[in-house]
Amino acid sequence: MTNSSPSPATDRRTVLRGSLAASAALALPATAAAVAGTVAGAAPAQARSGRPSAEWGVQTGDVTSSSGLVWIRSDRPARMLVETSATESFRRARTWHGPLLGPGTDFTGTTPLRGLPAGEQVHYRVTLADPDDPRRTGEPVYGTFRTAPARRRQGVRFLWSGDIAGQGWGINPDIGGYRAYDDMRRLDPDFFLCSGDTVYADGPLVPSVTLPDGRVWRNLVTEEKSKVAETLDEYRGQFRYNLLDHNVRRFNAQVPTIVQWDDHEVRNNWYPGQILDDVRYQEKNVDVLAARSIQAFGEYFPVPTLRARGEDRRVHRVVRYGPLLDVFVLDMRSFRNANSPGRQADDTTGILGAEQLDWLKRELSRSRAVWKVIAADMPIGLVVPDGTANIEAIAQGDPGAPLGRELQIADLLRYIKHRRITGTVWLTADVHYTSAQHYEPEGAAFKDFAPFWEFVSGPLAAGGFQANALDGTFGPNRVFVQAPDRPNVSPMESPQYFGEVDIDGGSGELTVRLRAEGNKVLFTKVLKPGRVGQ
Repeated sequence: MTNSSPSPATDRRTVLRGSLAASAALALPATAAAVAGTVAGAAPAQARSGRPSAEWGVQTGDVTSSSGLVWIRSDRPARMLVETSATESFRRARTWHGPLLGPGTDFTGTTPLRGLPAGEQVHYRVTLADPDDPRRTGEPVYGTFRTAPARRRQGVRFLWSGDIAGQGWGINPDIGGYRAYDDMRRLDPDFFLCSGDTVYADGPLVPSVTLPDGRVWRNLVTEEKSKVAETLDEYRGQFRYNLLDHNVRRFNAQVPTIVQWDDHEVRNNWYPGQILDDVRYQEKNVDVLAARSIQAFGEYFPVPTLRARGEDRRVHRVVRYGPLLDVFVLDMRSFRNANSPGRQADDTTGILGAEQLDWLKRELSRSRAVWKVIAADMPIGLVVPDGTANIEAIAQGDPGAPLGRELQIADLLRYIKHRRITGTVWLTADVHYTSAQHYEPEGAAFKDFAPFWEFVSGPLAAGGFQANALDGTFGPNRVFVQAPDRPNVSPMESPQYFGEVDIDGGSGELTVRLRAEGNKVLFTKVLKPGRVGQ
């Protein structure tokens, strides 16, 4: 189904001008000046004269009706200062004193904002000050975001996708970099749900790749992107890389993000306890690599639960976005069992771990939101293999009764049905194409669940792949799919994908649009509120 792209509702969207435009137009960071197709190391130059600089832009994360996190990175030690205002003139600005940015966090920092007005546009500017002389400050960096509405009638609209800089396709200046980010920014959503594979730490880039038709893809390459990431600094460089793209920085200055991780933040198809058999790695213990990656992930994304200490530090969380929407962010990586053929008749660990599954059930039961989006970094009924024998996701290709990780999902789906939890919708990425699956008990081997939808989008800036096979255990019916006909198709040959969710404040209806680069709508589905299953 093809529909024209609706214009953003001007009565609830602020036209961004002046200071934000100037901030978003930051040039490529000077720490990454291109030299002969390769970019020099991007570590902060502490010895530079002058004032602190924030060439990596700003971003906000996990914005609610009253709170959010503001992020920035300095080029040297600096004190972070944030001002917020209802107007671009910054009259009656409120000041927030942030942390001291230093080498312990790779000169990144976040400042929590609390007590914000609900359903309003918030303008902010971040100033970096010399810690030894507060009068020596850098140029302010500007951004804006909307807080979640306190009232249902305002509605909510957000985008989702994932899979960035994968399969050898990085920032290509010849085509304008990550163009899909500019498409998304022009839609001016309330927020962006980044569904994992935010970087490809195991995917080195080379300066150029010749495509099948003879054209040449040219990558911007940094030192850290020239090899697989192993050290903490190399992981930091992976997350820093995407901020070299002007589209990303401009998008971040305008649209808040809810972010989760999957495998490529560490290494392809990893699981806890894995010991690598990969000659590219000197460090073979995946748990060591994952610890370094999650530290860098928390430094480069504003995630409130990653600011916690010890066992409270986690990726999975609930972001409550007003009366219409709760977003349940899953971590299908950190607590899973080892990848296997997935034929176990008893599996309490599964893909979420027992504790996270209990948490999800509890939070779904507590939710009073009209819609409950389950943000899954891996799909449910799509068969995602790991080699020739093992399974990477949930479905293992056997269309019979649940086995292996399917047992945990069956338990969750049964719980949703029997507790009569309404308005659940699953969103995911990971497989590098876009599709819509409707899960129906009538055609399933396991029948004790209410019908539900799973929508897939991505990649946002990576290689495209053919559609995965479906597993009949939960009765998926593929209603729509668009995918390449061969593996690892470059972004110059196949469009990138992202999805849009639009919740109407009057009717409560949720509309999903699967979009392709250029803002073309490929498929639309409207769901009614207040139902257990759709």
